[in-house]
Amino acid sequence: MALHTRLVTDDPADGTAWVRAVSTGFLTPPDADPDSIERRRTHLGPGRNRGAFEGDRCVATFRSFDQQLTVPGGRAVLANAISGVTVLATHRRRGLLSRLMADDLADAKERGDAAATLIAAEYLIYGRFGFGPATTFTSWRVNGQRTGLDPRWSLPESEGSLSFADGAEVRKTGPELHERFRLGQPGAIDRKAQFWRVCTGDLRFGPAPWVEPFHVLYRDAAGVPQGLVTFAIEDRWEAGMPVGTATVRSLVATGPAAEAVLWRFLLSMDRVTSVVSGPVAPDSVLPLILPNPRAAEVAERADFLWLRPLDLPALLGARTYGAEGELVLDVRDPMGLAEGRYLLTAAPEGGRAVPTTRRPDLVLSTGALAQLYLGDESAERLVAAGLADAETTRAAARADLLFRTGRRPWCPDIF
Repeated sequence: MALHTRLVTDDPADGTAWVRAVSTGFLTPPDADPDSIERRRTHLGPGRNRGAFEGDRCVATFRSFDQQLTVPGGRAVLANAISGVTVLATHRRRGLLSRLMADDLADAKERGDAAATLIAAEYLIYGRFGFGPATTFTSWRVNGQRTGLDPRWSLPESEGSLSFADGAEVRKTGPELHERFRLGQPGAIDRKAQFWRVCTGDLRFGPAPWVEPFHVLYRDAAGVPQGLVTFAIEDRWEAGMPVGTATVRSLVATGPAAEAVLWRFLLSMDRVTSVVSGPVAPDSVLPLILPNPRAAEVAERADFLWLRPLDLPALLGARTYGAEGELVLDVRDPMGLAEGRYLLTAAPEGGRAVPTTRRPDLVLSTGALAQLYLGDESAERLVAAGLADAETTRAAARADLLFRTGRRPWCPDIF
């Protein structure tokens, strides 16, 4: 039977076929509960679902939706967020992903989106579509008995308060707190209303039983929320002693001081002897606030948010830069969507990129530019690795002066 790719319609049967194909494509046990499938179908939220169909059967899936991505300087650009990408193992190597990706990116370009984003399950898939890794994360495992911190620590009243919160309070307080965090963190993305319902158990999918996590809010001395941590506890005993582990699911803080308060709280809890941070910013203050930083062991370090430029003038003009200067970028695009040579005029207040015929300073792909754009990668390293070519004297050094940032970009949210 012929395969064809198209947008998923509003027909419930079409949506159900798509939801089932996502589960099969990710090799997760199929959800046999019709009510759960219907909840997943109806609560996807606004977006663009595409599929490859063999008759009425969906054999490949692709979803995109509007997303706000924070860039250096605090502005947000409109991104085309891509998720739910699967091809059934029985239908590989037929060009289905290429067709779905080409259609979606062409539409995003036509809409005027500045970039596309995704979280890559496998590193080797998305480079050929012009994506590159733009942020990373680090996970720490902290031996609480070796940190050197005072185990009797408690937050001084002059510095604010800490309080446990239930799901209702998190749904009320979390969105505004997260917005303040997001606008100060390059690489962060907006959270939809559904996020807060799912993370607090107000909206549930699948057959697994809900286990309520702990939520703790940090408010400053003026009573303004500045941090929120959600965590689970593994309660274990050894030789008659509690040796519990706190595993962080989410930690949002408006600045390093608020972040430090939340880490100290987690590490000072009775019955807890170790803390697993989960994926946090690659330059988190966590190990630095410990008198003995060796108590924090790196458990994992990897790439996370991938970026794909679509509108170079809009993207380059949205962020601020580390210095004043000019740089001519010759950008190569495997799909031809953002190909071109641009003169970037940069300054700490912002930038402007216009087409030019001037000799290029740097020649690089959209994937390499994605690594450079948010400030996490060095142009010098890209050139050394053969991922970019410097055509003029000290071009890479000038690019680093402009693009690198004091704090590294980070995206805390999977999508």
